[in-house]
Amino acid sequence: MKRLFLLILFVSSFTFVFAQDWPQYLGPDRNSISPEKGLLRSWPETGPEVLWRIDVGIGYGGPVIKDGKVYLLDRNDEEGDKMRCFDLNTGEELWKFEYDAAGEVMFPGSRSVPIVDDKHVYSCGPYGDLYCIDINSHKPIWNANVWTDFGGEIPEGGNPGFGDSGGFPTWAISQCPLIYGDLLILASQAPEAGVVAYNKNSGDLVWKTPSLGKTGYVSPTIVKIDGNDHVVMITASGGGRGGQPVEPGSVVGIDPLSGEKLWEFNNWVCRIPVPSAVDAGDNKLLIAGGYELGALMIQVEKQADGTYGTKEIFRTEEFGDQTKTPILYEGYFYAEYGTNNTRDGLTCMNMDGEIMWKTKRDPDFNKGSMIIADGLMLATDGAKTLYLIEPDPSGFKPLASSELLTEKEGGGGRFGTQNWAPIALAEGKLLIRDQKQMLCVKVGE
Repeated sequence: MKRLFLLILFVSSFTFVFAQDWPQYLGPDRNSISPEKGLLRSWPETGPEVLWRIDVGIGYGGPVIKDGKVYLLDRNDEEGDKMRCFDLNTGEELWKFEYDAAGEVMFPGSRSVPIVDDKHVYSCGPYGDLYCIDINSHKPIWNANVWTDFGGEIPEGGNPGFGDSGGFPTWAISQCPLIYGDLLILASQAPEAGVVAYNKNSGDLVWKTPSLGKTGYVSPTIVKIDGNDHVVMITASGGGRGGQPVEPGSVVGIDPLSGEKLWEFNNWVCRIPVPSAVDAGDNKLLIAGGYELGALMIQVEKQADGTYGTKEIFRTEEFGDQTKTPILYEGYFYAEYGTNNTRDGLTCMNMDGEIMWKTKRDPDFNKGSMIIADGLMLATDGAKTLYLIEPDPSGFKPLASSELLTEKEGGGGRFGTQNWAPIALAEGKLLIRDQKQMLCVKVGE
């Protein structure tokens, strides 16, 4: 009897460790690291097995996974957004919910990642449409608009054109919602609000901050400061063109329960910020940007009067990421630093800002996505190839690679196999999407 009990306990523990969900942007802890075990440490010459493929619309929105189901906010620009739910094992579409939100911007299609809990899936479309959908009835519970509800206007046709300087974001709204207790938190960035929090069950607005600065594409995240949770938001810089002075952006810390602004660092220069802040421990935050603007490490310090101050630790142009949040793993940062003019590839940096290595163009990593699990890194290169890598500060150590994304009949338009969407991992299965399809790849035993 004792032996049977121990066997059951062992199996239960193994199941708990292995079968981890990927319920939100950047995974269980919003840091691109999964506690999942049992990943394959080598692949056949033909590459890892592709379990299924499904057609998706053009775009950059990534999937989430919970309880054997996949949720993806897909899009048809001529019609609107569609929440789609699939079976993780077979790829069968189980249900979908659609709403009107027609319009097209530069780099069209979807651009955000949903979040799912035990009852609901939440998503924010490119025109600010925020929906809470019941995962059992497949019906909307509540909806709001994070842009127009707070004084924002959507240009006719939805396309403001390149270089929009004050209104609707050039590349639309790309918010990946965050759940904190009973709150659903995301950035409005509209004229009358910065970050906003709703009751996740009712949709009632609980708090909002005033505008925090110029619009960007950053989703808020939670970091620990003196053991307490702070919501951190990053805003865009402005100016700097045609001889104009640069208007720095900000890194802002917010109380997640009240919306009170706790601290601010107001000297970050990045016109198009996308990555969220990285909690580097010891009250330190890494802020990364693309477009050759590099990265910044700051520290938040509690003052004698109980308020918080900030100071810059270092700044570098040798490490950054244009579209993804860097990963901090065992004391080192990893990012894909491919921008319009820089091809530094997969890059590793230590906590002091020293660059350990770069792959440059051999191999080239450009706006792909990375996950670390079971001591391994799974990384897409932003184009066609998936890599299995041993993360090591002493050098780039690829274990396997496979060109999984190939042009389908009809292609993906001018965007081809561009896979800039965040990838997702659960139950030994990795989900990758490009501009035409989503693949489920077997990467676990």
